[in-house]
Amino acid sequence: MAKIIFYGGKGGVGKTTCSTANSINFAGKGLKTLLISTDPAHSISDVLEIKIGRKIIKIRENLDGLEIDPEYEAEKYINRIRENMKTILSNVIIDEINKQLDAAVVSPGTHESALFDKMAEIIIDKYDDYDMIVFDTAPTGHTLRLLTLPELLESWMGSLIKKRKTVSNMNKMMTRKYKEKDPVLEILEKRQERLSKIKKILIDNKDLSIRFVLNAEQLPIEETKKAIALLEKYNLPVDVLVINRILPETVETEFWNKKKEQERKYLKQIEEYFTNQHHIRIPLLDTDMGKNSIDTLTKFFD
Repeated sequence: MAKIIFYGGKGGVGKTTCSTANSINFAGKGLKTLLISTDPAHSISDVLEIKIGRKIIKIRENLDGLEIDPEYEAEKYINRIRENMKTILSNVIIDEINKQLDAAVVSPGTHESALFDKMAEIIIDKYDDYDMIVFDTAPTGHTLRLLTLPELLESWMGSLIKKRKTVSNMNKMMTRKYKEKDPVLEILEKRQERLSKIKKILIDNKDLSIRFVLNAEQLPIEETKKAIALLEKYNLPVDVLVINRILPETVETEFWNKKKEQERKYLKQIEEYFTNQHHIRIPLLDTDMGKNSIDTLTKFFD
């Protein structure tokens, strides 16, 4: 069984509910589990009715929780870059670079890079502390960018290191300072080392499971098709689909009969198209989701 699970899917399909119920299921089986939210909206706290923040806290026996704050992590990420720049650049251009970095803090790309760094840090540092690590992610596009970053960055980082080595070797020949270390190269190689570690854990060790949540409706089905096709290009197969909020078999009014008929059509499409994934079906509950009702869903993840 994979140790690290990512829950993805279209906004509003129930990713938080499913990732939380699955985590409670693991914890109930005696598996020490860490549930992490990377979604800026952070609904885990609402579902569990407990305040979860930037530090890992105990939720219940065998279950801990953490909510990653993208803005906070982006600020930390940019500040690390500032510190690195001070060691390798002259004061003449530092002020101008700081202006550029101030603007970069609010960039979506910065948030995603910062989130990925935090995610990698948690997986690497907490890998041996937990039996299961479950991520509740933001809507599909955000999830796809997070999961494909390692492959994209590894290639880009390799190219940067190669170019930097060429520049560094030329500088050494010109200055005859052969024993001095290149600070830029050291930073790039440390980052490449971290990328290699995270790739080994997630892909090479086959410790990653990607699960998509969808409803039996046209738009979630189409979005899931596109997401799976993209992830397969990066050798990141989706192995589980959770079909959420399925209507009861017996409905009485004409409105709900039409909805049920439409649902049956889409459930058939899901069965016929997504043949490479295990399917979990979750019924629509007649109550709001909270700490007292979330436990009723855990049995579906056995």
